[in-house]
Formats: sequence, structure tokens, C-alpha cells
Amino acid sequence: MKLNILYRRWVFIVLFWGLFGFAIWIQLIKTFDVGAASFLLLSLLFACFIIAHGLSDVLLPKALQENKMKTFLIQCFFNVLLLAFLIGFIETIFTQLYADEIFREKEINGDIVRAIWTRSYSSVPSAALIIGTACGLRFYVEHHRIEQNHARLQRIHLEAQIKLLQDQINPHLMFNVLNHIHILMQRDVALASNLLIQFSDILRYQLYECNREFVDLEREIKYLKDLVAIEQVRWGDELEVQCQWDIQNPKQHITPLLLIPLIENAFKHVSRMPNEKGYIHLSCQQREKTLELRIENSYSPAYKTPSHSQGLGLTNVRKRLSIQYPDRHQLDIDKTDLSFTLFLKLQLN
Repeated sequence: MKLNILYRRWVFIVLFWGLFGFAIWIQLIKTFDVGAASFLLLSLLFACFIIAHGLSDVLLPKALQENKMKTFLIQCFFNVLLLAFLIGFIETIFTQLYADEIFREKEINGDIVRAIWTRSYSSVPSAALIIGTACGLRFYVEHHRIEQNHARLQRIHLEAQIKLLQDQINPHLMFNVLNHIHILMQRDVALASNLLIQFSDILRYQLYECNREFVDLEREIKYLKDLVAIEQVRWGDELEVQCQWDIQNPKQHITPLLLIPLIENAFKHVSRMPNEKGYIHLSCQQREKTLELRIENSYSPAYKTPSHSQGLGLTNVRKRLSIQYPDRHQLDIDKTDLSFTLFLKLQLN
């Protein structure tokens, strides 16, 4: 991108000075011979190029960096006058030296100083056009560079935010799972071994596969299924868990670890009434680029699970959705005295 911008800039510079020189050449060749016209053209182009690009390539970037545009505009004003004077001076001297006597007498009329000032005054619009074009082109390049840097810094900031939010996924559930596996190993080694394998898959996914911006939906769903399976064993007969998975395109992409806080939230805050089972009903459906996740769990303010991080998982998800899926998600929560229902609709990439 940077090379492309520089290439276009230099193409424009060459075209501009080429057309500018050609226009001057047409006028000069009417008055001077080829040699004198060429020498005068090179002298004019050299003066214009030095002043115009001194402003655009040296003073303008410095003014933008130091936020001193008023000072730069004053510098532009005086440089326009200087360039106009140089144009008038060079043209007058060349007319005196190389033009025929009739043209010289008509243009100068014996008063070189007056001729210089007259030509300088008439050259002000041309000088302003030359400097304005050069500085305008440079301003466009600098503005584009500043916008690119701003976008890059914003992207780095968002990536850091996302990484921080991913790292905040509550380890409370993981500690519970490890503790349950430890207890289960004393009663059912085979089952504990199976849970440990599933748990190792969860950790492997979380540690090694979630460093990418996107993962296949099937990997995220497998991660969720493993976690639900572990929780089902951990809760046993105290909790009824029903899951429906309907994924049309397993290779569809999704940001990793986005859905897990929602499921963690359901298992962490599910309520179990005395002498009754608690329940979690989960439905996940994907059609084309739309993913819908619905989670309902039993809930009662009187029997809710104590927690020191109420709502942290949902807050985490909301922040990530606003960053990674802006205007492409719908998150609804319905809480009653008997149930807690969450619905997420996501437009995938």
C-alpha cells in the first residue's frame, strides 16, 4: 500500500511538471530560439521545483507533526512571493539577453527593475498554483499516512482488548472440574480418565488454537460439547441437561471462546430447588452465516448459586460482541423468578 501511494505520487509529480514545462515551452519557443528556450525552461523549472518541494517535503510534514499549520501558511505566503519574484527575475534577464531587439524594447523599455516587478506581479497566480498543487499532493499523502497509523493503532488496541477479554474467561469452572476429577478418581477411575481426556482437549484448544482471529465453528462447538459433557458428569442426577446442535456448515468461521462464557454462566448460576432437579436447556443452530444460541436454566433468587463475579461473563461477551461483531449481533436476556433465558443471534464472517 505504501509503495502504491508513493508510486502514484511520483507519477502525478512527473505528469504535473511535464505538463507545466510543456505549457511554458509553447510560450517560450515563440520568443526565443530552441537553445535559449530550453535553458530558460530548465531555470524556471529548477526554481519552481526547489521552492515547491522544499515547502511540501520539508516544512509541511514538520508543520503537521508539530501542529503549526498557521506558521506554515505564513511560510507559504512568503514563498509564493519569492517564487513569483524569481520567475519575474529569470524571465526578464533572459529577455534582456536572448530576445530580439523589438521584443526586448517592447517588454523592458529600458527599465529592467520595473520589468522585473511587473513580471513578478503577474507571476503570483502561477506561483500560488505551483506551490498549492505540490503542498496539496503532499498533504494528501501525509493525511493518508496518519489515517493508516491511526487505524493500525486502533487495531492493535482492539486486539489487546480482545486478548484481555479472552484471558478473563472465568477459571472457577476449570478448578471445579479438576477438583471433581480428583474426587472421581477415588470412585471410578475409568470415568475420571475419560473426563481428564476431555478436559485436556479443552485446555489444548484454549491454549493452542485460540490465538487466531477465527476458528472453524466445528472446533468451537466441540469445545462446548466437551465442557457440557464434563458438567453433566459433575452434576450427575442433580441437573437435567438437554442439548440440541444443528450446524449446517462446520467450516464456517467464528471468533474463538466467544460462546463459552454464556454456557459457563448457565452452569455457574443454575438454581436447584429443594427436592427438585435444576435444568439447563441449550439449543445451537447455524444456517448459512447466521448462528442462533439459546440457553435456558432454572433460576430462583432464593436458591441461586453464590458468586463473587455475578455478570462478569455476560459483560465480557457484550464487550467482545461490540468489538468483533458490531451491528451484526443480537443478545437478549429474559430473567424471571423461575428461569433465566439467553438468546444470541450472530451474523458470522
